Amino acid sequence: MTVQTTFEDGTERLALKDFTEKAYLDYSMYVILDRALPHVGDGMKPVQRRIIYAMSELGLKASAKYKKSARTVGDVLGKFHPHGDSACYEAMVLMAQPFSYRYPLVDGQGNWGSPDDPKSFAAMRYTESRLARYAEVLLSEISQGTVDWVPNFDGTMREPAILPARLPNVLLNGTTGIAVGMATDILPHNLREVAKACVHLLDNPRADLDEITEIVPGPDMPTDAEIITSRRELKKVYETGRGSVRMRAVYTKEQGEIIITALPHQVSGAKILEQIAAQMQQKKLPMVSDLRDESDHENPTRLVIIPRSNRVDVEQLMAHLFASTDLERTYRVNMNMIGVDGKPQVKDLRQILVEWLSWRTEIVRKRLNHRLAKVLDRLHILEGLMVAYLNIDEVIAIIRHEEDPKAELIKRFGLTEIQADAILDLKLRHLAKLEEFKIQSEQNELEEERKKLEGILGSDAKMRKLIKKEIQDAAEEYGDDRRSPIVEREEAQAFSEKDLLSSDPVTVVISKQGWIRAAKGHEIDAVGLNYKSGDAFKLACKGRTNQPTILLDTTGRSFTIETHNLPSARGQGEPVTGRITLPKGSTIDAAVAGKDADKILMASDAGYGFVAKISDLTSKTKNGKAALTLPKNANIISPIKVATPETDLLAAVTNEGRLLVFPVSELPELARGKGNKIINIPSARAAAREELVVALATLSKDDTLMVHAGKQHLRLKPSDIEHYRGERGRRGNKLPRGYQRVDSLEVDSKQQEAEQPEE
Repeated sequence: MTVQTTFEDGTERLALKDFTEKAYLDYSMYVILDRALPHVGDGMKPVQRRIIYAMSELGLKASAKYKKSARTVGDVLGKFHPHGDSACYEAMVLMAQPFSYRYPLVDGQGNWGSPDDPKSFAAMRYTESRLARYAEVLLSEISQGTVDWVPNFDGTMREPAILPARLPNVLLNGTTGIAVGMATDILPHNLREVAKACVHLLDNPRADLDEITEIVPGPDMPTDAEIITSRRELKKVYETGRGSVRMRAVYTKEQGEIIITALPHQVSGAKILEQIAAQMQQKKLPMVSDLRDESDHENPTRLVIIPRSNRVDVEQLMAHLFASTDLERTYRVNMNMIGVDGKPQVKDLRQILVEWLSWRTEIVRKRLNHRLAKVLDRLHILEGLMVAYLNIDEVIAIIRHEEDPKAELIKRFGLTEIQADAILDLKLRHLAKLEEFKIQSEQNELEEERKKLEGILGSDAKMRKLIKKEIQDAAEEYGDDRRSPIVEREEAQAFSEKDLLSSDPVTVVISKQGWIRAAKGHEIDAVGLNYKSGDAFKLACKGRTNQPTILLDTTGRSFTIETHNLPSARGQGEPVTGRITLPKGSTIDAAVAGKDADKILMASDAGYGFVAKISDLTSKTKNGKAALTLPKNANIISPIKVATPETDLLAAVTNEGRLLVFPVSELPELARGKGNKIINIPSARAAAREELVVALATLSKDDTLMVHAGKQHLRLKPSDIEHYRGERGRRGNKLPRGYQRVDSLEVDSKQQEAEQPEE
């Protein structure tokens, strides 16, 4: 409870807590209601409203000559808005910029800024301005009794509390503002669409939001860039009054170059080029060789991006730029405004239109009542004038001879004071006979207008019809086509570090003691590399810098290592346990590298296997993931790539010299597991580890299979391989004597081309 004491000398005492609380609340309400938030009626904040009204008072209509902006700003500050001149001028500039306002209210001459730098406008002493044609939507009815007038800041003048807008400007131009404890972010919309939605609501007052969003599908910015937010998300924004909308630049391809022709709202082309150039300097865009800005008067936006070669994936490059630069931008939506009840509230789209229509109906009713009062007043005067003309000689005699002609006229003819004054104000030239016909004609016209006005005021249907016609006329005069197309697009993804890597061939080498390193190229003598004392070569794997290397341990778990950041083979590498966590007692026994979609054969020497993708084996943790389930005492066989699983053959050979060839397609494609039987090894021999698979190879039907056994090798042509063909899981046939102790299998393909470096 506030306790206030007033002393005899007029001094007031108030607790500091109460004073500060009241002062802050008063300030907050002032900022909310009289500075930062727009009114649902005319969609304007006070400073904007005062600028437009001051310009109309200066006679700066769209057909008038331009006047210095300093003159307008001076009038606004001196008469209505005692604040900073720079802030007032900036608000005026914003209303004049066609790239800031969807429907500019001010027509500027001079430097009013550019899309690259909206704040590069000249000082107000240099620029000239007048109202744009669209401003008539706000001002045309201001003198017709439509609005309340309030004293200005010093009480010497009156200003309109609100402008009588003929269209819902709050949606057409949108606005942004920050108050105390609340803010507003309303995006611009297309005039024709909003007008059509208003007409639809007048015809169908119970229309729901679904019907309205069919007519107004989304915002319409003052730019040709695409709105890529989905229809479902846009509808949710309009349901709640809150959310976000995304815009994306538009580009085309010309002779291998990327041409950006439209940028999102309030995005600078110069800033875009800076952002792309910064990425090029940081080596994050190796696929771009040059940038150009070819924007001019004919092409306001024309940014040229030149790819390094015609093999660059343009869609992927642009997706990265959309995700990492302002070529794609998100706009916050918070449709917070001051309602007809004078209270701030976040409103949904239907609520805004319904409330505006009710406000507009009241404005039109005031206008019609104002006009009706004028008509009735004039009819009243004409009625008195007609009495005078019908008794002209007597009226002249009274005026000539009576001391108080006014009182005598009132007494003699039963006139009112207003009618008597009108008769006494008549000029002699108006006493002609012709004037009687003019009065009758004017009476008839006004009587018709009176009936029409009273008919509209007495009928809701006629009132709606009038409002509907006025909205349609305004839409016809000031409307235009949608500028920002609504196109649903997938979310853009920026390049990862791996995507930006060059695809250089490397060989990953692992030593017996578990040290790992990477050597450039595939023609590497891995055995001849320098190893630590007591250490030696164990295995090598060919891959590329932008592909992951998959390591497989003795338990069948897979681990993923990024190939590009492995230490160079010039040194002795680093312990692999620094990058992954191996189960106790296990070691790395195999490795493979490739693209995520590459397919490989996973198998154990117990004769079981399956086909898997590299992506199935990729693990995001140091602990790896279970990949191949090994039978008891079985070991893993180095994975081999499968080029075409649908047509390739698989050759499997055991240490007993049994060879079986069958289609790879007979093996299942799994993410992990034991797999199916590749070649039949009797269970007794398998348990005793007497027989096991020693080598696997994939080949096409036209390839030659080389069987290496010690210093000897056997060439099996396609016709020879038929002898060893069989169904998966069979025993296979014995190789000839001398070739049964197989060391490895090798495929000799005449069709195989030399490996080409990848892009």
